[in-house]
Amino acid sequence: MYSFNPSFSSADETHVSRASWIEPDTSPGPLAPELLSRLHHYWNAANYLCVGQIYLKANPLLREPLLAEHIKPRLLGHWGTSVGQNFIYVHLNRLISERRTETLFISGPGHGGPTLNACAWLEGTYSEVHPDITPDEAGMLRLFRSFSTPGGIPSHCGPHTPNSLHEGGELGYSLMHAFGAVFDNPSLLVACVIGDGEAETCPLEGSWKSVHFLDPRRDGAVLPILHLNGYKISGPTVEARLADDDLLKLYRGRGYQPIIVAGDDLPGMHQRFAAALNRCDDIICEIQAAAREGSGAVRARWPMIILRSPKGWTGPKVVDGLPVEGTFRAHQVPLANVIGNPEHLQQLEDWMRSYEPQTLFDDEGRLAPELQALTPPPALRMGAVPYVNGGRMLVALDLPNFAEYGLEVPGPGQVIAEAPRKLGEYLRDVMRNNPRNFRVFGPDETNSNRLNAVFDASNRTAAGPCLDIDDHLASDGRVMEVLSEHLCEGWLEGYLLTGRHGMWSTYEAFAQVVDSMVTQHAKWLQQSREFAWRRPLASLNILISSHAWRNDHNGFSHQSTGFVDNVLQRRSDVVRVYYPPDSNCLVNVFDHCLRSRNYVNVVTCGKQPDFQWLDFDAALRHCSQGASIWSFAGSDDEAPDVVLACAGDVPTTEAVAAAWLLQKHVPGIRVRVVNVVDLGILSAPEDRPHGMDHVSFEALFTRDAPVMFAFHGSTWVIHSMVHGRANEARFHVRGFSDLGTTTTPFDMVVLNRMSRYHLAIDALSHLPHLRAHSLDAVHFFESQLRKHHAWIREHFEDMPEIRNWRWTADFSESEAPPPLAKGHVRGQTFTDA
Repeated sequence: MYSFNPSFSSADETHVSRASWIEPDTSPGPLAPELLSRLHHYWNAANYLCVGQIYLKANPLLREPLLAEHIKPRLLGHWGTSVGQNFIYVHLNRLISERRTETLFISGPGHGGPTLNACAWLEGTYSEVHPDITPDEAGMLRLFRSFSTPGGIPSHCGPHTPNSLHEGGELGYSLMHAFGAVFDNPSLLVACVIGDGEAETCPLEGSWKSVHFLDPRRDGAVLPILHLNGYKISGPTVEARLADDDLLKLYRGRGYQPIIVAGDDLPGMHQRFAAALNRCDDIICEIQAAAREGSGAVRARWPMIILRSPKGWTGPKVVDGLPVEGTFRAHQVPLANVIGNPEHLQQLEDWMRSYEPQTLFDDEGRLAPELQALTPPPALRMGAVPYVNGGRMLVALDLPNFAEYGLEVPGPGQVIAEAPRKLGEYLRDVMRNNPRNFRVFGPDETNSNRLNAVFDASNRTAAGPCLDIDDHLASDGRVMEVLSEHLCEGWLEGYLLTGRHGMWSTYEAFAQVVDSMVTQHAKWLQQSREFAWRRPLASLNILISSHAWRNDHNGFSHQSTGFVDNVLQRRSDVVRVYYPPDSNCLVNVFDHCLRSRNYVNVVTCGKQPDFQWLDFDAALRHCSQGASIWSFAGSDDEAPDVVLACAGDVPTTEAVAAAWLLQKHVPGIRVRVVNVVDLGILSAPEDRPHGMDHVSFEALFTRDAPVMFAFHGSTWVIHSMVHGRANEARFHVRGFSDLGTTTTPFDMVVLNRMSRYHLAIDALSHLPHLRAHSLDAVHFFESQLRKHHAWIREHFEDMPEIRNWRWTADFSESEAPPPLAKGHVRGQTFTDA
């Protein structure tokens, strides 16, 4: 353990040669003098490239005096984190070369792009995927000119960076991605650099518990490297101000073996960090070997490194009389007025020349041969290991025949079932067929969401000791449950990004916790399409099963449909949104999702007992089309007076019931029912790639008939989808209007004015030619709403005509609800929470 002195900065503004910092090695450590010197020079090269990316548009190797015209007019970038990450990267290269370990580098600190770009260029992988950025002076200049400029590359890690699979624009997700990457990858080491600013985020705070889910028998290892450089943009970070003893206690309590490396002295820091890396790798190998031989603990205490180094290390120490190195002033651009201030320009030149670029690069601008020798073997470079481009590792799933999971439906609405149960059986067999590359992720709700058949194939992963009273819990379980939406979604992302498959299920209201994570992943997929070398990934598949309309028992806190609202803000070529209305449609949709690539698929289908409408063959046809006319529920397929459209299981029930009521109480009315399962097809092809053309759209919805649309979510979604269609004002949408409480199931649709009675009244209000024949029906529907209001307050349940209703072709009143499918449970499960 090394003590930390936060006062790194010196009052001396003079830059000495960075090369001369390495004195003859007298400190103990694993690095021989010659290797230590080369490592230091390689580090100088990476640092030089980072500075060049921020500042230079010309004169990349300073072959002439630095002039104002060589400087970019707009200076962007983050110097403060770059030098510490370069230090780590260079030392990992040494470890990889010596021990032949397949290693990924995840850059957690914000805007760590300069490091990943520089190190990828030095190791050659950048030029391999971007041939115009050649590994010479011309390519160096193009790299500099592309950084944070129009048409160039961002200041954070993105898909353009070959040694990154982690979108670095938002903080908090690095460690969960790292653990997701090593699940079922037994030979992989992920070195995850966590910035001390990032360590303050809630997602990162929650990620430390991931270590308890790591199984050394079958998984790889994560080496967290907490980089404490002291400051965020303007203030100190919490953990950087903790004493070493407190840090050790904190991370031991979290289940790790922490090793602290601290200082700014050279060569001591090189020797200490190299020793820490060796020790960590030794511990990892010991844990894995013992577990795989059967003699070690399954739940081990894994190592981590806490690296204390100055922010902006090796940069300007003082600027305009104010300390910079080791302070928040080093966070972004230490010398901000280079063009207009000759003193700053001179400081920049002195700073860059202090790395002695003439010793790092040859006459052509290529990395000096003796430094190139430090690069790991080609296949082990961190920009070349296949895991970093997970599509290269992707093996298609061995999927069962989804037709074998059809629910028997003798007729529309003639059976009631919990739709996800058959999906659970399908996923069970997906897990059995793919025991090394498919996992199910979710909060503590696999049973609650009716997917419990998966436990026939695998247990939950135990995060600690197993007790006799536990249910389906085992150290080798592959169902990943933890009560954190961040972890579930982040683990799955890491798993997918390294070439595997999976799915995540959750409650609808709380899926919004990860709105930003899904946004970042969708953007990663979108940008990846720009690079042919980025191979397609398995899609991010999300099942929303405990949704707003059937959380009447849990109350307003559990009633929200906004997750899809956020997803639909993403580009249409990377998101798909599905609303299967019943069990057979759900299995059809999910089989399609598991076969898809490079999408975010959101599937919403309730878990409570509900009507089952289509047999398997009908469901297959319906889902293949994305939307279709349900002739059984309507009265006229040619020229309807009104179209009742629906998307979502509860809206479907209400729309079909509304059609039934209209046909029963308004003789002669011509009604068409259209069910939509793939929401995106409502849009025109110019707006969404798989949208319906106008001819197909009008074949479903007609050209001029009024459309009453019952939708699961926000009404604006449908209006935005049909924008630009013929006579779009004829679409009248009812959906979730953020009105809810603890109440009955039917009262939820009443509160949001989407009930069968509201839909029927709305439909008749747009049919003036039937007004004389429909007044009695409207009065009846309105009286039913008043009766409902009083009934539920006296009896605490819905009216018998609601509870016992079923669709019948002769419009007779039902006396009893349809039978339950075998193995399903009638009524609300009030213990679900």
